Amino acid sequence: QVQLVESGGGLVQPGGSLRLSCAASGFPFSNYAMSWYRQAPGKEREFVARISSTGGPTNYADSMKGRFSISRDNAKNTVYLQMNSLKTEDTAVYYCKTQVRGIDYWGQETQGTVSS
Repeated sequence: QVQLVESGGGLVQPGGSLRLSCAASGFPFSNYAMSWYRQAPGKEREFVARISSTGGPTNYADSMKGRFSISRDNAKNTVYLQMNSLKTEDTAVYYCKTQVRGIDYWGQETQGTVSS
């Protein structure tokens, strides 16, 4: 079955960086686009970034452009989210997501907290 396991969250000061990872299994990873979403306290889940199956085209939410970078290693079945210049408003639970044969699959989440 499809499994997505996030890691790499934690506590960081404003201006700092975090690198999230999402290890995938149960499907042909290199054939599918991958995305990151997040949900801040009291807010709805929002799109963060997306990367194509080949690692070529990427898309970002406007507020993350220039600060966040999505990448993937198809040999390791892993997608990454590098987050730089973090702000307190980036505090959220982060999820990776894929869609396989029309079904959305979500990871279990990883918490990123930006606080001084």
